[in-house]
Amino acid sequence: MRLAKPFFQLPVLFDVERLQSEVAALPAEAWVSHPDSLAGNSAARLISAGGAETDSVHGQMLGTRWLTTMPYVQQVLAGFGVVWSRSRLMRLAPGARVPEHADINYHWHTRVRLHVPILTRPQVRFHCDGATVHMAAGEAWIFDNWRRHHVENGSDADRVHLVADTTGTAAFWRFACGPTPPRAQWRTMPWDPDAMPRLLTESVQQSPIMPAAEVQWLIDDLRAELTMSSEKGPDSGARSARFGLLLESFVQDWRQLCALHGVSGRARPEFERLAFAVHQAARPLAAGLVMRTNSAGALLVLEKRVLQHLVAADGTGT
Repeated sequence: MRLAKPFFQLPVLFDVERLQSEVAALPAEAWVSHPDSLAGNSAARLISAGGAETDSVHGQMLGTRWLTTMPYVQQVLAGFGVVWSRSRLMRLAPGARVPEHADINYHWHTRVRLHVPILTRPQVRFHCDGATVHMAAGEAWIFDNWRRHHVENGSDADRVHLVADTTGTAAFWRFACGPTPPRAQWRTMPWDPDAMPRLLTESVQQSPIMPAAEVQWLIDDLRAELTMSSEKGPDSGARSARFGLLLESFVQDWRQLCALHGVSGRARPEFERLAFAVHQAARPLAAGLVMRTNSAGALLVLEKRVLQHLVAADGTGT
């Protein structure tokens, strides 16, 4: 999600000792490799689709068996009063890094990633769009993951963060991005052994067919970021204009299909044919077209943020 600046620190502090004790109690089998097989990166899934051992962001989100063993982590998450999507403990081994990238997938268009550091050292540095911070244990941070970012663990110990995704309530956004009070006035959340937190998790979000209004919103956002890379060709301007016109025409045709068939999944092949046609037409036009903020290729963003999510995988949205 795009933010007004690279990092925001939330004015809240958590019980570091309790968080660390719950992490230490997890068995080795709770930790799995990063889905992209990044060296030195591993995770323990806390909220996932169906509460299962999966990294999917689609489906009913539920707490995993590992989360049930972590009552204070549950209190921390519930304390924000938001609905949570996929959430994990993210571990970065000594000397390991998260390579520079930008999060361009559909999931991130409306969701922000909250970080609560649990195990860390001052040598762990988080970089985002030229800004660098150290997130200290027990703090809470969000960042603009549409911008290019990377993480380096320059210490000799594991770094472990609680990393949780949410769209956030209005109150959450006021708390996260509003004026920051003096640190002495920050909210604290001590461990309460008698608490019975109610954790809110996302239900199925994807409709069988993406509604026309959402397609328009996503395409308008993409077009607003569109620019040429530094390697401009002689026909760059013309291709950029044709690419924009292609996207505009696609939205118009998608709206007509939705008007004719609705979004329940009826006439699914017609929607799929239109999506395929725009993808094929976009390929030769998108060369050299990138996003202004993060230099991601326009075709890749179109694929990851729009085309791959137009029609639900099984036609039902589940």
